[in-house]
Amino acid sequence: MSSDPRALEDLRIDHSARGSGGMPVWAWGLLVALVVAGAAAWLWIRAPRAIEVRAAVVEQPAAAGEGGAAVLNASGYVVARRRATVSSKITGRVVEVMVEEGKAVRKGQVLARLDSATADRALALAEAELDATRGAVKENRVRLDMARLTAQRYRSLRADGIANQADLDNAETEVRAYEARLALSEEQVRVSERQVAMRQNDVADTVIVAPFDGVAVSKDAQPGEMISPVSAGGGFTRTGICSIVDMSSLEIEVDVNESYINRVTSGQRVEAVLDAYPDWRIPGKVITMVPTADRQKATVLVRIAFDPSASSGSPRAGSRGDHLDPRILPDMGIKVAFLGSETPAGSSAPLVTIPKEALRTDGGSQVVFVVVGGDRVERRALRLGPARDDRVEVVSGLAPGERIVLSPPASLKDGDRIVVR
Repeated sequence: MSSDPRALEDLRIDHSARGSGGMPVWAWGLLVALVVAGAAAWLWIRAPRAIEVRAAVVEQPAAAGEGGAAVLNASGYVVARRRATVSSKITGRVVEVMVEEGKAVRKGQVLARLDSATADRALALAEAELDATRGAVKENRVRLDMARLTAQRYRSLRADGIANQADLDNAETEVRAYEARLALSEEQVRVSERQVAMRQNDVADTVIVAPFDGVAVSKDAQPGEMISPVSAGGGFTRTGICSIVDMSSLEIEVDVNESYINRVTSGQRVEAVLDAYPDWRIPGKVITMVPTADRQKATVLVRIAFDPSASSGSPRAGSRGDHLDPRILPDMGIKVAFLGSETPAGSSAPLVTIPKEALRTDGGSQVVFVVVGGDRVERRALRLGPARDDRVEVVSGLAPGERIVLSPPASLKDGDRIVVR
């Protein structure tokens, strides 16, 4: 049987137009490119992104004066040890007030006068009674002299046998009676004198004077108002004329947490800054610690005196004396740094301060996130000291110069990548 070569050639499969896998070469290249691009996109989406944060540098309080670095910070107020609301000892109507706020007053200066009409009349009556009792004394003294002469005559007559014993006894009895009457009238004079003195004191009580040198910081009554040493119902009766402060008695009172009171000692140097003058540093020293704690606040009251030596930037910035700087006023807010020459016992590192916004409470501990390597954070637990304004003292856990994250996001974790703004 013969075969046709052309027929056999038509039955042969031509592979020249197809790739090795049954797909064109260009289709395989496109598929590989798509797979690589998809994998890269998936890895980019799943990879952790750097978190943008703000950072601050950990600061160490600078040494201040001879005392060294601050070992404790506290806030308090300027107070006056001598401050009085001047009132009257009697209830009366105010007729004159001779004091104004901000004016200096001297001890014994008249501040106000009350209506003294009733007291004046009572004094006049007491003086009249005194005059009457003195007149009675004079009368009884004259009568006593007469009775003594009469008794002397009867003794002579009795010696001559002219008068009887009964007449002599009557004369001597009359002498003793006038002696007793004279003694009584003299005692009445002393009583009347005391009554006059008491009425004079009542009149003096209508004049209100300053008890000590100072400055009037308030004026609490006006002419026509009633004033009383005790509070009266209804609110229509004043209890004081004005308030006086002895500016030479100003000092500082601060509440120190009882956990840190061991850092405070009597005579310790301090540096105070008034809230009103934040650039003015005032030297001072601890007077004493009041030996009792406030169980509600867990604090101990510390009294601090302004130092008599003035700094170069505060002329007359003295303390308890006539040269107290006039910028220091009662009830001003003030911040105090207790100075020490060395690090407190139990601290292995120098004290540093950080902003409060850098703290986060985690598991009952206060932690911060420290920037390490420039783009990573490390979670670190701290032991804190007292707070002052918007900063808090760090006893251990940080070193000066380290950078910490401010307001760390809730999602920030140890080892996360960051970008510092």
